[in-house]
Amino acid sequence: MSAPVFAIDPGALAGAHAGSVLMLDGPEGRHAVTVIRLRVGEPVHLVDGRGTRAIGVVHGHDGRSILEVDVVDVEVEAVPTPRIVVVQALAKGERGELAVEQLTEIGVDVIVPWAAANCVVQWRGDRELKGYQRWAVAAHSAAKQSRRAWFPQIADLANTDDVVKLIRGAARAVILHETAEQAIGNIEMPPSGELVLIVGPEGGLAPEELEILQWAGAVAVRLGPTVMRTSSAGMVGVAALLSGSTRWSVGRGGVEG
Repeated sequence: MSAPVFAIDPGALAGAHAGSVLMLDGPEGRHAVTVIRLRVGEPVHLVDGRGTRAIGVVHGHDGRSILEVDVVDVEVEAVPTPRIVVVQALAKGERGELAVEQLTEIGVDVIVPWAAANCVVQWRGDRELKGYQRWAVAAHSAAKQSRRAWFPQIADLANTDDVVKLIRGAARAVILHETAEQAIGNIEMPPSGELVLIVGPEGGLAPEELEILQWAGAVAVRLGPTVMRTSSAGMVGVAALLSGSTRWSVGRGGVEG
């Protein structure tokens, strides 16, 4: 069984080293103590979401919400490169959160919610804050489940003009589109900089959006002979791009139920 992963404040990991003792409290400590019921001597990982991972064993707890961890080792992971940014169109129901979970699990660095023209759902007023919070919670939970030391950033809600700016600043940008002639397997990951992948809404990209994004420099690509839901297309597209990259040639991996 893999050691459970908990998020800890970055300041708490500053100066941590083998032999030191860390305190995990708040909701994370409560979950470790009262839900998972970790016992003395069991392994645990504490990550700050910014690349630092403390590997340790449970020293003790207060029975309520504070877990003490004896640090065995501290790892600092390099910033992943190239940086992967996925522009994800808003989706109805829980499909947006599902997309965020899958993109987080596969290693995306930035997820940009996009109010595309044909989105069935629109974040307006209070819905924007609530939608952002749901995506942030989904990313946080999935980052721990997938044992990441670097947590993804959920960017502010973007319009198409914002997406154009992302494309212009990227080393490479691709749009998933079922009518594209070029296959995603023919696209190479840039060695550095940002790779921007754009996923359209359930209603499909508006023709004028596709034209604008291609004019800005993005290349339209197809995933295969079938059309995928917006909640799964991004994850599959990133996997296709990562399969031949150095980001998948090293590092942790595996399957956890």
